[in-house]
Amino acid sequence: MKKTEPAASPEAYVAALDGWRRDLVESLRSVVRGAATLEEVVKWGHLVYLAQGPVLLIRAEEERVLFGFWRGKRLTDIESRLKGSGKYEMATLELREGMTVKSATVRRLVREAVNLNRAFGDPTLAARNARKGE
Repeated sequence: MKKTEPAASPEAYVAALDGWRRDLVESLRSVVRGAATLEEVVKWGHLVYLAQGPVLLIRAEEERVLFGFWRGKRLTDIESRLKGSGKYEMATLELREGMTVKSATVRRLVREAVNLNRAFGDPTLAARNARKGE
């Protein structure tokens, strides 16, 4: 796997994409940014949205776009295609060429994810504290 420099900004991240991945990331990004007040950054090589800690990510890969939520395991009643993995209650929706997610669903996911961070704080701190208490 070749190492690439991370994009300097969210705009540069999107500009580096092409085809269906760019179209999908632009669409998701637009709905996400309109759904809630979030800080948008490039972190870990992809788009990350913050509100009292990380809320969600958009990551374009060669064959798919991942739309993930740090507390996504709590959001599967909104979008059943979210698949849990990793730590922080992470769950991700894997989108491949031709797949979509309704704007209304994206808005609802974003708003509920932000509300979860408001209620429970930064999910990375919660996971760190849980490990310390073991």
